[in-house]
Amino acid sequence: MTTKIPDDSKAEVIIRMFPSDANPAGNVFGGVILRHIDMVAGIVAQRHSQTNAVTVSMDKISFLKPVLVGNVLFLNARINYVQKSSMEIEVKVEAEDIQKGTRVLTGTAFVTFVALDKKGKPVKIPKLVVKSKQDKKRFEQGKLRMERRIKQRK
Repeated sequence: MTTKIPDDSKAEVIIRMFPSDANPAGNVFGGVILRHIDMVAGIVAQRHSQTNAVTVSMDKISFLKPVLVGNVLFLNARINYVQKSSMEIEVKVEAEDIQKGTRVLTGTAFVTFVALDKKGKPVKIPKLVVKSKQDKKRFEQGKLRMERRIKQRK
C-alpha cells in the first residue's frame, strides 16, 4: 500500500448558479450547495482511496454568506485525516460575482467518507503523509474530530 500527501487528491469544482438552484429571492438553496460539497469531497475521497468511497457524515457545515443566482461557486476540497478505511475531507466554498469581480468565502464543511471494496466492506486505504506545519495541524484537528464522531455514534 502506498502513502499519499494531501495534494495528491485535492480537487476544485467550479459551477455557475442558476434560477433553478434558488428560491424566488435569488438565494441559492443550502441543499444545492450541500450536493456540490458532497460531490467534490467524494472526488477527493476516491482519488485518495482509489476505490469506491461513500459519505458517512457531514458535519461542521457553516453557511457564512449567501450565494446568489449568477454567482460562480468554487468548491475546494482537500483531505485532512485518514484512518484505516475512513477519511475526513475539508471543503471550502467561495462565490464569485463575475460582474463585480469579487470573490468571498461563503461556506465550509467537513465530510467523512469510508472506502469500500467490491463487496461493500470497508477496505484499507493509503496512509496520509503530512509534512508542512499547516498539514500537520489539519491532521491533528481531523483526528480529534474523527474521535469525537466515533464517540457520538456509540
